[in-house]
Amino acid sequence: MTLSRRSTLGLLSAAALLGALVPAAAQDAIKIGMTAPLTGAAAEIGHLQQEGAKLGIERVNAAGGINGRKLELVVEDDQTTNPGIVLAFSRLINRGDLAAVLSSVRSTQVNAISADAKKAGIPVFFGGTDPTLTHSGNPWFFRARPNDLFSAKVIAAFGVNELKKKKWAVLHSTDAFGTNGSKALIAQLKDLGIEPVLVQGFNNGQTDLTPVVLAVRQSGADIIATYTAFENDVAVLARQLKQFGVTAPWIGSASVASTTAMQLAGPALYGTYAVADFNADSNAQAKAYYEEFQKKVGRAPDYTSAWAYDAVLLLAEAIKKAGSTDPAKLREALLSIKDFKGTEGVYNFDENGDGLRGYNIVRNDNGKIVFDRHIAFDK
Repeated sequence: MTLSRRSTLGLLSAAALLGALVPAAAQDAIKIGMTAPLTGAAAEIGHLQQEGAKLGIERVNAAGGINGRKLELVVEDDQTTNPGIVLAFSRLINRGDLAAVLSSVRSTQVNAISADAKKAGIPVFFGGTDPTLTHSGNPWFFRARPNDLFSAKVIAAFGVNELKKKKWAVLHSTDAFGTNGSKALIAQLKDLGIEPVLVQGFNNGQTDLTPVVLAVRQSGADIIATYTAFENDVAVLARQLKQFGVTAPWIGSASVASTTAMQLAGPALYGTYAVADFNADSNAQAKAYYEEFQKKVGRAPDYTSAWAYDAVLLLAEAIKKAGSTDPAKLREALLSIKDFKGTEGVYNFDENGDGLRGYNIVRNDNGKIVFDRHIAFDK
């Protein structure tokens, strides 16, 4: 068959048009940025955080994306430091093509980018639990975990009412997370008529916590409560408490029950309690995520990945509701989400960007995290 000149030109034009459309379609993905510790002390956490976000994106994309548009994750290394996250966040924002950013699980790092996040003017999800982060006048902050006003309420209520303990030693890292968490717990204990026998801070990354452990032993405490962000610090404290024969029950923030802390500390953490926003037995969504994550990654997930997974699904829901990635419309859509069932719980965002108001109590039963109960509050 012989083609006329007009037919040949028509086919060439169609081919050129098709060639132009394919790259455009590929570039039409909705991009979500993420700062994660790919290097430094929390590199293992960064790996888990990425895997959680990836699973969320795969779920959305497998269902056809959002109005036919796929989601795409863009990651920058925060190096597990405050200067590192400031640089990583700046690199993401300077791209100018992101619908939102998933930030850190570390409150001190989230605090470091707060001013820049406000200037950026797009939704920024994070996993840090310092209550002040969502009360700093930043309308773009959204927390995908419950804050420590609620963890403090749960720790105090469980330790006093269920464990019947009165002599509290409150230990905390001296960063924003540990300091504000301990203050919240002390306030909750005061409401229950209890004054701690010891309040002791320590720096992140200390390799020897002997003075802290000796202070606990000398205080006569019958329960230890901790707020510390880094899993390696949890492991050091656990090993040295055991070394010096301190056997008081221990209930701590979520890091005490994290996968990484358990791997580092081993039997030294057996018998401890923690408040955990994520637990596979706490709800159906958490159970399904646990199984999916374990199948893909080859290890059990914890809060360090679950919050990122939830954040992606919340963003996808908001983009659908808004019909747009316009920041103002996206923020409005996020605030309008009601009773969204995630792995961490049921989300209902308030004007400050907090969506969850309860925690799970879990126990380390010879290396296995066992769900005890969920405790929630109205406010």
